Amino acid sequence: MTLDIEGVFREEYGRAVAVLVRFLGDIDLAEEAVQDAFTTAVRRWPRTGVPPSPAGWIITTARHRAIDRLRRESTREARHAEAVLLHAPDAPPEEGPVRDERLRLIFTCCHPALAPQAQVALTLRLLGGLTTARIARAFLVPEPTMAQRLVRAKAKIRDARIPYRVPRDADLPDRLKGVLAVVYLIFNEGYGGTADLCTEAVRLGRLLAELMPDEPEVTGLLALMLLVESRRAARIDASGELVPLSEQDPGRWDRALIAEGQSLVRRCLRRNQPGPYQIQAAIQAVHSDAPTDWGQVHRLYDQLMAVAPGPVVALNRAVAVAETDGPAQALALVDALDLDGYHVLHAVRADLLRRLGRHAEAADAYAKAAELTENPAERTYLEHRRRSLSARHGKS
Repeated sequence: MTLDIEGVFREEYGRAVAVLVRFLGDIDLAEEAVQDAFTTAVRRWPRTGVPPSPAGWIITTARHRAIDRLRRESTREARHAEAVLLHAPDAPPEEGPVRDERLRLIFTCCHPALAPQAQVALTLRLLGGLTTARIARAFLVPEPTMAQRLVRAKAKIRDARIPYRVPRDADLPDRLKGVLAVVYLIFNEGYGGTADLCTEAVRLGRLLAELMPDEPEVTGLLALMLLVESRRAARIDASGELVPLSEQDPGRWDRALIAEGQSLVRRCLRRNQPGPYQIQAAIQAVHSDAPTDWGQVHRLYDQLMAVAPGPVVALNRAVAVAETDGPAQALALVDALDLDGYHVLHAVRADLLRRLGRHAEAADAYAKAAELTENPAERTYLEHRRRSLSARHGKS
């Protein structure tokens, strides 16, 4: 088996933490034990090779690390947790409505006692092993702010003795909004460069759709992810550079995913209970029928702003406005947004300035966007656009 510890980490970190939290009831101890297990793997696997069941090896090793830690403590809680771990079976029996370990962890972290943003941030940390810095970027907040949120969320779970247990059917709807936000953020993190996270998010979306088939927003989120994922192969060219939607080859889109996603969108439309994920899915469905009907996209963004207003939605709406009403109107909308640390705003602004013939300003905006993004393909694309403008119009 090829040595790919990083791949095993991406695929199995969340499940390993979920299993350990289930037995320990202690998030910090579970995280520490799983991280110790991966540290051991980094040292050992290059010599011994990847074991036949990497996930099982990680969970077993993490369990032993947790037992060692507990034995060094003398509290009654530590002795009880040690006993639970010593007698825990390798494959715990499934019970309750949520039968997937990682999905259980999401529903646990989305307990109503936690603030919504803390629910999402904590789950991203535990499920995907994402660094605090990456989670902070997803929320557009400074890293120290996000670190404090994570510490407070863990303390709240500990101090309020929120149990890690399978949610009852009656608990599911109240926690759904946070769960959907988590799954979508996992997908977005993956779409920025880690395909495994996209695969995991789609898998979780399908599980949610099976678990809650009568929730239209669940259907909408799954449709949204499938339609965006359908264009993955066309999004990056042979040189590794980003290809904008308007320049992609529709022949490289995954027609099976598009058909499934559009079918789910039609199912949502028949329900006539529009929500943010359903509207975003409808927008992606329009994009999936080239050429894009920008008038329809504009109307859908108007609807999305009515039900889920926010600066990022407003920025995306401005892109549609540029196509229907011209770049000057769109630029006025973009310049009114408070998103200076968000690279997409500067990339959109650069394109609008270019279309208006304000090339020096456009080049500066492309440079700012390239500076802010951490995605190599996006940075290459933005720098290429800046250099192209500078070469044509004499700006160094």
